[in-house]
Amino acid sequence: MTPPSEGDTRTFERTFTPEDVRRFADLSGDEQPRHLDPDEEGRLLVHGLLTATMPTKIGGDLEVLGRSMAFEFVRPVYTGETVVCRIEIERVEERDNRYDLAASVVCEKEGGGVAMRGTVEGLVRK
Repeated sequence: MTPPSEGDTRTFERTFTPEDVRRFADLSGDEQPRHLDPDEEGRLLVHGLLTATMPTKIGGDLEVLGRSMAFEFVRPVYTGETVVCRIEIERVEERDNRYDLAASVVCEKEGGGVAMRGTVEGLVRK
């Protein structure tokens, strides 16, 4: 696989379902009522770390082994809302057996508004 280059961008779009939230609650053990009890519109609040699986999916597509991730959760995401996550590769440094990289992350909700932003550092093996 060809490693990502500086300036490359990748996007991933997802609409979380109530089943996604329930499965994540079961896997993570985070079963707070705010995630499992529907709001007045019948929606569930998506876990922040479930939203953070979006850049993880893109990293997996690029065969990135994550070293560090820092996220800021700006707005809540609810089931039924479409979220578009964009990663931009900001730095790539070639080493003997790998490429080290740093990227910025922005996940936006349909209709506008940043839900999550952050940074990711990792490596791609040669």
